[in-house]
Amino acid sequence: MDISVVIPLLNEEESIQELYDWIVKVMQSNRYSFEIIFIDDGSTDNSWQIIEELSKKDPSVKGIKFHINYGKSQALNAGFKMAAGDVVITMDADLQDNPEEIPELFDLIRNKDYDLISGWKKIRYDSKIRKNMPSKLFNAAARKTSGLKLHDFNCGLKAYKKDVVKSIDVYGEMHRYIPVLAKNAGFTKIDEKVVQHQARKYGTTKFGMDRFINGFLDLITIGFLTKFGKRPMHLFGLLGTLMFLIGFFSSLYIGISKLIKLYHHKPTILVTDNPWFYIALTSMVIGSLLFLSGFLGELILRTKRDEKRYSISKQLNL
Repeated sequence: MDISVVIPLLNEEESIQELYDWIVKVMQSNRYSFEIIFIDDGSTDNSWQIIEELSKKDPSVKGIKFHINYGKSQALNAGFKMAAGDVVITMDADLQDNPEEIPELFDLIRNKDYDLISGWKKIRYDSKIRKNMPSKLFNAAARKTSGLKLHDFNCGLKAYKKDVVKSIDVYGEMHRYIPVLAKNAGFTKIDEKVVQHQARKYGTTKFGMDRFINGFLDLITIGFLTKFGKRPMHLFGLLGTLMFLIGFFSSLYIGISKLIKLYHHKPTILVTDNPWFYIALTSMVIGSLLFLSGFLGELILRTKRDEKRYSISKQLNL
């Protein structure tokens, strides 16, 4: 199979049929073998009923329905596991991503041998305050943190080699930084392509102001994972050892100082009355905890991650 189109959605009943018709038109005109995977992330409208009807008419349409809303990352993760195409295309269901971009994206992956091509919506029609400004801020920070020179990490329109989506684990809200996850997994041929952005035709955006907080927290996480994700001991072990040594030598200095004063019959105080003793003790305890955190992190990395992070209620055309 040439292409798997993975489409996460939440309450997009107005646009599903139109998006399906548009994708099929592009696929048939280019003679691609394809499948379309809709992931219903807990919709409360008629989205799933529409997907079921499409699946009955067209075997290339597959679907996954979550019991509740788990988020875009979980939806993409489920879609990636089902995808069978040599090239996997992701796009949003709100018609803001243009299916006419698929042939060029497919060519870049199949014929130019890229691992991942990320869309860049150079001209946007979103609210500048709610989406444009946060996106520019997070994209700039992500470029600095990851070393990837991409302008739009969060663009829903992306193309991947099959090996990429089968190798990465998209969790939490890491869909914003999938290119970084791919890079960390060893896929280095990553680039971007300017794509057309279209104004939302139906409904309203599903993203609120919480994207400020979530984006910032995700950026911290991805920065840590990029540098220390595979070797947490390199961070926690180093900090823990330094803290412990500072506390240990401080305690040693306090004890030796008291012994010297006692030897020379000079007035002194109890070690437990010295506030620096408690500072040194606290430093040793914190150092031990940091070292233990790094050790536990290394153990966790060597155990299999629990893969079930969502509950699927229905599935079509396995």
